[in-house]
Formats: sequence, C-alpha cells, structure tokens
Amino acid sequence: MDIKEYFARISYQGSYDKPDLATLTDIFQHHIQAVPFENLSIHCGESIELDLEATYNKIVRKKRGGWCMENNNLLSWVLKTLGYDVTLLGSKVYVPEYDAYADEIDHLLLKVVLDGKSYIVDGGFGMVYQIWQPLELISGIDQPQTPGVFRLLEESGVWYLEKVKRKQWVPNQTVSTSHNVEKEVCRRVYLFTLQPRDIEEFRDSNAHLQTAPDSLFVTKSMCSLQTPDGVRVLVGWKLTEIKYNYKDNMDLVEIRILADEEMEKTLKEKFNVTLDKKFVPINTSRLSLF
Repeated sequence: MDIKEYFARISYQGSYDKPDLATLTDIFQHHIQAVPFENLSIHCGESIELDLEATYNKIVRKKRGGWCMENNNLLSWVLKTLGYDVTLLGSKVYVPEYDAYADEIDHLLLKVVLDGKSYIVDGGFGMVYQIWQPLELISGIDQPQTPGVFRLLEESGVWYLEKVKRKQWVPNQTVSTSHNVEKEVCRRVYLFTLQPRDIEEFRDSNAHLQTAPDSLFVTKSMCSLQTPDGVRVLVGWKLTEIKYNYKDNMDLVEIRILADEEMEKTLKEKFNVTLDKKFVPINTSRLSLF
C-alpha cells in the first residue's frame, strides 16, 4: 500500500507533511468526492472483506467505493500513516421508520485527536447525512456545513449525531420523495460511545449486513457520491441529484428513474464506478435512506 497512490486516487495534490486540521479536512473532502459510499458488491456476486489490503485494492486500484467499514478503515490507515492520532469507534444507526437505533453496532467511524481537541471523522455514511468536515467532539453546539447543520449531543457517556434538514425543492414531484420529507426538521443519524474498537470487532456486523435477508444493504442496492455542491445517490433504479442550499435555504432535488440499460453508463459517468461483474439493482425495502 502506498500513500501517494491513494492521493492519486482521490486527486489530492496538497501538502501532507503537517498533521493539522486543515490538512485533515482537505484530504477528507477529496476522499468523499472521489470514493463513493456503495454496496454494489453485494448485488454483483462479490463479498465485502474487512482485510485492509483487500479494501485498498478495491478502492484505490479498482477505483470502487465501499461502505463504512471499508471507507473508514482505509481512512484510518491513511491518517495514521500521516501521523494523526486515530481511534476506531462503533455506532448504532437510527432507523426513522422504527423510531429506534440499531440493537447492535452497525457503523464504523473515527475519532481523531488534534492539539488537545477531539474530532469525529466519518467518510462512510454517504447520502445526505455525510459530513463534509470533521466535527469537533463537543456537545450541544451547532456545526454548520454545506450539507446542513450537524450537532453532537452527549448524555451519560453516549453521544448522538443529528442533522438539521433544509426544505427541499423537487421540480418533478410526480416521483415519490422520501420519508417525511416535509415534516422532518431534524434527523437523528446515529449514537456512539468513545470506547475504542478494533476492526476485528466489526467482522460479525460486516458479515450480517451483507447476508441477512432483512438487511437494508441486501434489500437495496445503493451508490452515493458527494459533489462540490451536493450529492448524487442511486438507490435501485432511482437516481437522485441534490444541490445543497440552491436558493432560499432550500435544497434542489432532481429525481429520475433509470432503465436497466442505463445503469452501467450512469455508474461510470455519475460515480466513476466500473464493475467487473453483472450488477442486479434492487429496492425492496420500505426503509428510507434520506
């Protein structure tokens, strides 16, 4: 594994000799705009491995994306290589339809300590809840970013991440939008503790999420990529392109339903993803991603 090869993959040409917040933020933003959050392996007959070299080969050399355990494990290696103080953390993702958090840890994120301050770094959540900058680990303070206002809240040692949502302008309203688009003002994203984790602790979750019949990742094929002004998301056959804060504190949401024959071209042109095997889209879960 070669850090310069990784930098070429994310088109990063900045300095990296000083492990400071500015460098961390710059690398992070290049990563999320180059490496999709995606589970396409499940839907083209491949398994998702947690071995770091396999992840590096997939994301850096094959120019694929990955889910949280791949993206953030790779980012952990990158940041440690550059001299950052990095700790793996585990979280439980909020499911709005159940108004509950997952029973078991199902998401990997990173804590980075810089100059005595702790930051949450998460390059593997994707969709509209993907942070664009490290979040300072401080409770109850609004942290505005381009996607919206993020906030961390701490209660009895448990931290909660939430995002204040903008209203959405959807020109083609004939296509159904997501869960409670109009009613929901603030979305809980996940909860976590500061207990240090090892990548081995995620093996059961990694296996379960790609094999359980009721797993969101088994019942929905997904690929999302942050753009300079928003995010692109492909779920099943539905392509959603969002421009953040397009006008009057509203996000522009454009939706199109693709035909099977458009899939390969769309993945290449919109997400820079080329698959080795035949991709079979799916979207049978009622659970929302937005």
